[in-house]
Amino acid sequence: MKKILVTGADGFIGSHLTEALVLAGYDVKAFTFYNSFNSWGWLDRTDKKILKEIEIFPGDIRDYNGVKTAMTGCDAVLHLAALIAIPFSYHSPATYVDTNITGTLNIVQAAKDLGIDKVVHTSTSEVYGSALFVPITEEHPLQGQSPYSASKIGADQIALSFYRSFETPVAVIRPFNTYGPRQSARAVIPTIITQLLNGKTKIKLGALTPTRDFNYVSDTVNGFIKILKSDSSVGEVINVGSGFEISIGDTAKLIAKCMNLDIEIESDEQRLRPKKSEVDRLLADRSKAERLTGWVPQFGNLDGFEKGLRNTIDWLSSSQNLAMYKSHIYNL
Repeated sequence: MKKILVTGADGFIGSHLTEALVLAGYDVKAFTFYNSFNSWGWLDRTDKKILKEIEIFPGDIRDYNGVKTAMTGCDAVLHLAALIAIPFSYHSPATYVDTNITGTLNIVQAAKDLGIDKVVHTSTSEVYGSALFVPITEEHPLQGQSPYSASKIGADQIALSFYRSFETPVAVIRPFNTYGPRQSARAVIPTIITQLLNGKTKIKLGALTPTRDFNYVSDTVNGFIKILKSDSSVGEVINVGSGFEISIGDTAKLIAKCMNLDIEIESDEQRLRPKKSEVDRLLADRSKAERLTGWVPQFGNLDGFEKGLRNTIDWLSSSQNLAMYKSHIYNL
């Protein structure tokens, strides 16, 4: 499988994945979100030597004709295009259904029609909701605790239904909380770091007690590539997580330690999820990923998490990068 289409290639994980595929020798087509600014998102910041190897296809994942046209001639599709911000899903849930569910339907329908060799569909650990048991295996019940997570549950089931109904070769990767350079400010780690880099010592956060299984972006990217290459992944849902959990409050303290700062945390009501919507605990069982694909995280455990945070802090400390973040406002 040499010709790969990456949807959502202009985003955080997608841009890192696109670059990694080029460096691994794949012929890559990047599906970016069409806009009047001719912006390719984070790919605009890609090294020119890598960028010249990428075929850019601007389009809209909600449009079947554009999706099928982009997929024509490709061997495999890594489908990352999605709306992902949980707070915005409370505000505009219909957009999540259109993008996440209809967009995924377009991908698997075109894969069936074109005879694509492999589709890797991107899920999220949010589909599990608050952990009923830990570590969370792929058999954990699915709980739609936000319109976002409900839309991803729907998208996952659409993708898997095409495998079961038509033998479309679909694998589902279920990343836990990915972080690292280029992550948007609607996520907690860049929210903390950018506030501190802009001179704040009293930082605004939502709930502090929920725990997360943070996965450094290069580990997530490697998970995609391992699943792409694994024949055993077809028809399977596969967790990609570090197997290490830490609370949001302790994450903030660890970031402050890495930056040699003393901080005070202020609760911001608008950053709190509705009570029944908050996911209180996430901790991945990653044994299936290792068994089927050989994937293991390089940034697991507390030491690995601190290393990943330092990489992220270093990247955000660049004035050019920091200028892209509006830390004084709350991003939905």
